[in-house]
Formats: sequence, structure tokens, C-alpha cells
Amino acid sequence: MAAPDWKKEILPLIKKYKGKKHPLEYHNFFELMVMVVLSAQDSDRHINQLAPAFFADYPDMKALAKADAQSLQHHLSKVRNFANKIKWLLAMAAEIKEDKNIPTTLETLTSLPGIGRKSANVILREMGLPAEGIIVDLHVVRVAPRLGIAQGTDPKKLEKQMMDMLDQKYWGDAGMAISFLGRETCRPTNPQCNTCVMNKACQYFLNSKK
Repeated sequence: MAAPDWKKEILPLIKKYKGKKHPLEYHNFFELMVMVVLSAQDSDRHINQLAPAFFADYPDMKALAKADAQSLQHHLSKVRNFANKIKWLLAMAAEIKEDKNIPTTLETLTSLPGIGRKSANVILREMGLPAEGIIVDLHVVRVAPRLGIAQGTDPKKLEKQMMDMLDQKYWGDAGMAISFLGRETCRPTNPQCNTCVMNKACQYFLNSKK
């Protein structure tokens, strides 16, 4: 059987989720950056719950730059790895100083404390900026090999494989679309293969029918 042409096979998934906002309930790019840092190894739902009270006290980068670790801990003590995340947020705010200085490239974003490639790719997508990579979150790590578009469990290697497979114009939406597919349809157990828009190309589904 010929290998799928992922440039074409990914299109139904892109169409299904194109432009769908990230599950983090942010209202501006300052909130997005903070919530992306906080959500690492934690759940989007949890961060959405604590965000309103946090942003009531720290509505922008300037306010965050004036904060200290103790005052942030009041809001963030239940976040996973909160001590490190507080350090990263304070260091980020000290460097950026004002919302207008928020970086807009992968290189400048990943130079900030607490922001890796996945986080930077999320921020670029949500800001509507040109994609420089593909979002690889925990859902993508699980679903991409199941689909057959990439192999392994290393996020950086999965991202590189998908970047080689897909047209760059779809990089921004592809990772988020695969993530949404993993959240909604391609669950770890009992995936809803029969209704999945990817079942014509999905290696897991095709192998299950043999």
C-alpha cells in the first residue's frame, strides 16, 4: 500500500478545525503568554479557572513586572510546578516590561524563560502570525503516530517529521487540529474511528480493519 500523501490527507482535518481558538480562555496576548506558561504540565481547564482572579490583580505586563514571588504565589500555589513558573513569569515580565514589547518570532519567544517550541508555536498561531513550526502537545504526541504522519514520542522529532510532510502554509493549523482531534475524537481508548475525518488515511484505523 502506498504511503499517504499527507499534504492532501491532512486537509479535511485542517478544514474541520481551521481558526478554532485554543482552549485557553485568554482575552489578549499578554494573558495568552501567561496562560501558556502556566498550563505546561497542568490542564487548560484549571488555568482557565484561576485566570480571572490573577488577571484582575495583574492586568498587563507592566503590572506583572512590579509583582513579587510571594504575591504571585497567592494566586498560583495550586498550579503544577508553580515555584518555577512564578520565577519564569517574573523574569519574562522584567525583560518584556510592556505588552507592546511581546515578541513575535519563534526565536525571540523561545529565548524567554518558560517558553519552549510548543508554547511559542501556540502563541504565534493564536496571534495570527506566520508559523515557524508545528504545535506538538501531549495530544499530538499520542495522535500523530497513531495517524501515521510521524513516528516516535520525542516532540521535537515528531515536529520535524510533520514539518517535512506538510506544506508550510498549514503548519500553524495542523498541530492544533491534531490536538483537537485527540481531545474530541481520537481518544486514548475507544477512539471514534468511524466518524473521524481522518479515517481514510489513518494507519491505526486501516490496520484495525485488516
